[in-house]
Amino acid sequence: MSCLPCSGSSGKEAKSLEALSPSPRPAAKSAPVRSNSRTSGSRKEDSVPVRRGGNTAHGPAQIFTFRELAIATKNFRKDCLLGEGGFGRVYKGRMENGQVIAVKQLDRNGFQGNREFLVEILMLSLLHHPNLVRLIGYCADGDQRLLVYEYMMLGSLENHLYDCQPDKEPLDWNTRMKIAAGAAKGLEYLHDKANPPVIYRDFKSSNILLGEDYYPKLSDFGLAKLGPVGDKTHVSTRVMGTYGYCAPEYAMTGQLTVKSDVYSFGVVFLELITGRKAIDHTQPSGEQNLVAWARPLFRDRRKFCQLADPLLQGHYPKRGLYQALAVAAMCLQEQAASRPLIGDVVTALSYLASHPYDPNAPTAKDSRTCPSTPRAKTHRRTTSVPDAQHAAESLMLNFPDLRKDTIRGGEFERDHTEGSGSSSSSGRNDGLDVPQLLAAPNGKAYSEADSIQKSTVKVGAREK
Repeated sequence: MSCLPCSGSSGKEAKSLEALSPSPRPAAKSAPVRSNSRTSGSRKEDSVPVRRGGNTAHGPAQIFTFRELAIATKNFRKDCLLGEGGFGRVYKGRMENGQVIAVKQLDRNGFQGNREFLVEILMLSLLHHPNLVRLIGYCADGDQRLLVYEYMMLGSLENHLYDCQPDKEPLDWNTRMKIAAGAAKGLEYLHDKANPPVIYRDFKSSNILLGEDYYPKLSDFGLAKLGPVGDKTHVSTRVMGTYGYCAPEYAMTGQLTVKSDVYSFGVVFLELITGRKAIDHTQPSGEQNLVAWARPLFRDRRKFCQLADPLLQGHYPKRGLYQALAVAAMCLQEQAASRPLIGDVVTALSYLASHPYDPNAPTAKDSRTCPSTPRAKTHRRTTSVPDAQHAAESLMLNFPDLRKDTIRGGEFERDHTEGSGSSSSSGRNDGLDVPQLLAAPNGKAYSEADSIQKSTVKVGAREK
């Protein structure tokens, strides 16, 4: 899946990244990722992102020679290749001490340059959390740029969703909810625990790596950017990311907030539910864009089961499906301010993950809510309320333990999206209210593909 073009080197970005460090940065010839632990210990906990919710066992990143990594990967042999993308190739390696590692060798002609290389080293050296992949070290010999990570034995979420081998079982419902909850916790750490907040900007299924027992970790932080601080509501930057995952307001205006990540999370969560790719050109016309295909189905409760991955073969809780769709629908709101904060998403998904589906349990009454044929008459309850209020009430209805402050406005000084006015909910009184998300002014359907296409005028803009 192609990426939007990356910007060039930015001195302002490097200076901003240094603000994450709990101590002054060393000279350029020293390891640029080492921090002074004695100094950080004297600071307040809230000002030290390395320790809040993180793993204190993580030490500073090691500096490797190219020769060491060549030996570890058997001279980058093809049988050690784990995967490749716009950034370059990733190889499996083994150090002399027996430690298994993953080595990312950046393509000098690829999308990531020295700036992204530096950003990833700084971010992963300073931000430690169980749901973020651990950076072991790096190599910067001559023109070679390599990053060394912990090895994630089960590969990427993308591979398990779309490249499942015939002899392997597809991901079951419980595993999917577990992966979604863990990935959301990684985002929550970046948004709410890191100081200043970090916007991931490239949340997608290929960047979610799976360890033992399908434990998820976020990887690839080359596009990460520090979020707004103080009275600022957003940061302005060149549009970067992967087509199909970018929030519409970011794609059109270049204004970036943590809610942009929430939208991207909604796309990935919808991928987990449906088993479909964010952009799939093998699908029929009108179904190639996942969000555009799913939004009309959100309107009709009787079609919710059409959104479930066929590979699940009906082995999922019906009400759990509706609750998951409610979370995805809220994250995919066109209005950024209407999307929930990632902390509230974590609460909702933790609830879903803590109530595993038992295929052997007696069939519940809610199984009748996915009829094979539409009912002649369906009782509907329609309420016209603003999107943000309705989304909040919907989530609060189905997750009673959720915090009261689900939706907070003020994320943008001004909303630049195409926008929808009010929305309505449809469904049974005893069921789940899922927001109608495709209402647009003048009765025109809004397409995410349109917003991405409009964003091309912003790609050439200078990064502020």
